[in-house]
Amino acid sequence: MDPKSKDIENLGINTIRLLAADAVQKANSGHPGTPIALAPMAHVLWTEFLNYNPQNPDWANRDRFILSAGHACMLQYSILHLTGYDVSLDDLKNFRQLHSKTAGHPEYGLCPGIDVTTGPLGAGFSNGVGFAIGQKYLAARYNKPGFDLFNYHIYAICSDGDMMEGVASEAASLAGHLELGNIIYLYDDNKISIEGSTEISFNEDVDKRFEAYGWHVQHVEDVNDIHALAMALRNAKAETQKPSLIRVRSLIAYGSPNKAGTAGSHGAPLGADEVKLVKEFFGFDPEKLFYVPAEVETYYHEKGSRGITTEAKWNQLFSDYKAKFPELAAEFEGAFKGELPKDWDADIPVFKADAGKVATRVASGKVLNALAAKIPNLIGGAADLSPSTETHLKEYDSFTSENRGGRNFHFGIREHAMGSAMNGMALTKGILPFGATFLIFSEYMRPPIRLAAIMKINPVFVYTHDSIGLGEDGTTHQPVEQLISLRSIPNNIVIRPADANETAEAWKFAVSHKGGPTVLVLTRQGLPVLDQDKYGKASGLVKGAYVLSEPETKAELILIGTGSEVALAMSAQAKLKEEGIAARVVSMPSWELFEKQDAAYKESVLPKALKKRLAIEAGSALGWHKYVTDEGDTVTMHGFGESAPAEALNKEFGFTVENVVSKAKAVLGK
Repeated sequence: MDPKSKDIENLGINTIRLLAADAVQKANSGHPGTPIALAPMAHVLWTEFLNYNPQNPDWANRDRFILSAGHACMLQYSILHLTGYDVSLDDLKNFRQLHSKTAGHPEYGLCPGIDVTTGPLGAGFSNGVGFAIGQKYLAARYNKPGFDLFNYHIYAICSDGDMMEGVASEAASLAGHLELGNIIYLYDDNKISIEGSTEISFNEDVDKRFEAYGWHVQHVEDVNDIHALAMALRNAKAETQKPSLIRVRSLIAYGSPNKAGTAGSHGAPLGADEVKLVKEFFGFDPEKLFYVPAEVETYYHEKGSRGITTEAKWNQLFSDYKAKFPELAAEFEGAFKGELPKDWDADIPVFKADAGKVATRVASGKVLNALAAKIPNLIGGAADLSPSTETHLKEYDSFTSENRGGRNFHFGIREHAMGSAMNGMALTKGILPFGATFLIFSEYMRPPIRLAAIMKINPVFVYTHDSIGLGEDGTTHQPVEQLISLRSIPNNIVIRPADANETAEAWKFAVSHKGGPTVLVLTRQGLPVLDQDKYGKASGLVKGAYVLSEPETKAELILIGTGSEVALAMSAQAKLKEEGIAARVVSMPSWELFEKQDAAYKESVLPKALKKRLAIEAGSALGWHKYVTDEGDTVTMHGFGESAPAEALNKEFGFTVENVVSKAKAVLGK
């Protein structure tokens, strides 16, 4: 290498280190050791391997980068600043401050160049599997001979913590099985965690574990050997069948005389005096803060500006593609913008009241298949439960290592990884993913649901077997507290439809919704199809709650139901009428959508003057006080279920017409 080239590379790497050290010290908060140690890794990636354009961070064929070790975010912020993204030196100085672009962990949508929100360890690792699936599906659908539109890679920097988290193991197993050779992960093997050496809790052979998963594994002895790093990355790119893991040894806080190699440099500032010593070690003026030598700024900006030309070439390729394949090009352009195709909802079935009982999971399957025929980017599957959740797309193949164009995904019994992969898929513009399991197993998926809500992305989580109504499987499988748990997540829309037609409306909402995930909560057991000609229209679902049935005389009481309990409310209304009591029935499939309505609409559904109300839901009573006068004005669950047929359970726990009528009378003081 030319000595000048070597000098500028070393100067650049050390600039990255010290920007990170200064930012953490100024914030008096953060994780300085890892970004200081991994600066060579960022340098090699952004100067030699990543395809990106700082002027258009959303370019469709850019390589994706995931900092799964999100605590090291100053590493990413520093290199984004240096390569020309809209991340200023002032942004670095404002690290971890209120309303800053440079949050304490990378946040999608907040800072340009951040492809996914990371922080919870294992999440970024498993999101990358979804990103890799997204690339493979786009390539299978849109690439044509001579038009290799989508050929990008998924790069990530991972930590010991990622390797310890169970979700990473789930995701690694899935990636190996699917032979996602577009994944290239760099594992920072620094052997340090907050409590000290990782030897106190983690001494497995990671290389052998990943080889067993079917990954291509390499080892670089020293992160400072940028030539060895580059060679390993080239080898990984050449391996197109297996996902790649490159284990790289580093010394945390390298260059810090007193804290290098210690846990003390992991999660706390080094201290102002120690930062000065680090600067002296690397030959920088210890009194200068946030110093970027002019030649370093020029060097990295030149590296970043190459992406302008790279994208321009791709844009010309896409223009030529558009001339030859106008329909496919238009389809992708619409999907990339988040638009739905023309007449996407034209074939959604309408269910008749005389159809007999239809489980909402069954109705969901029919609607989903109708939508899939019209929306080619609607893809997904289940955690080994597609027959039970009715989420199999009947006219389409499975996505496999041999068939990247398949639209049915078999995530295996890996609920957490499924949710995380769905987020990576949802972050791939042009793809609308869904994933399914039983409602009780949403417990395994809370981290990705929460992260989807934080990122305001739009995966559709499908949960069936939603109550004690699933029957004999018993307490371990009967959800009770899950509904309120999911409702407590901001930006998360939970919908529990009352019948087949509400289910159709729920899917219509879910595929068109922006600003967060949608959770569909569906029954195993059959439910009557409510007569839309006689009662309120199911289209009222989009407002969260609507008057389903109004009594002939002035209502004395409101019965509020969700899901399977709406039919129970209707039967109770009829019985109360026989006894001279007039009750309004309100179907309330979504608290979140109802809360978005204006005061006038809310008043029309739940008038303040009509305070006598009874909520009926086969779940926890928690939260219902918002809509009823007294917390006791509910027919809900107050413990776990039992193992028995559904009818016996409904009787045992009070989900009967007789009990609802009795409770309604008690609310009225009769």
